[in-house]
Amino acid sequence: MPVKIRLMRVGKKKQPTYRVVVADSHSPRDGRFIEIIGQYGPRQDPSHLQIDSERALSWLRNGAQPTEQVQKLLAVSGVWAQFESEKGGPVKTKLARRRLGETTPSTKGKSKKQPAAEAPSGKPAADAESTEAAPAPADEPSAETPAATDETEATGANETSGTNDDANEEPSDG
Repeated sequence: MPVKIRLMRVGKKKQPTYRVVVADSHSPRDGRFIEIIGQYGPRQDPSHLQIDSERALSWLRNGAQPTEQVQKLLAVSGVWAQFESEKGGPVKTKLARRRLGETTPSTKGKSKKQPAAEAPSGKPAADAESTEAAPAPADEPSAETPAATDETEATGANETSGTNDDANEEPSDG
C-alpha cells in the first residue's frame, strides 16, 4: 500500500482551503485518508500553513512520499530540511528531479539522442549552450525595430495633430 502525503481540497466553491493528509495513493483526492497532519489556506495573505511536524516526520521516516506541492509546503515549514538532514543529504523525489533537470522515464529516449548528437562533434554540453546563445546577436536588430516604431509613433502623433508637413519631413531625414 503506497502512502502519499497530499492535499485534500475543502472549502466553498472558488474559495479553496486544503488539508494536508496522509492517504493511500489509490484513494481519490478528496476521498478516504489515513490521518490529517496539517492545513493550508492559500487565499489568505500571507498564506496560512499549519503542519504537525512530528507526525509529518514520522510518516516521512516510514516511507510516505509527498506530492510536489506538499514537499514545497514542508520545505516552507522547515520539516523537509529536518528530514533531509536526518537522511544525510537530498532525498530523491519528483520535485528534486525537476529542479536538477534529470530525465523522467517518459523522456529517457529523447535525452539519449541529444548526447549522441553532441558526442561526434566533440563539443561538451557547455559549448552546445553557447551555440544556442549565438542566435541572440541576430535578435539585436529586432531591438532596433521597436525604436523605429517609436519614431513612427511620434510621427503618427504629429499626423493626428494636423501638421502633416512635419510628419513627411522626418522620414526623409532618416
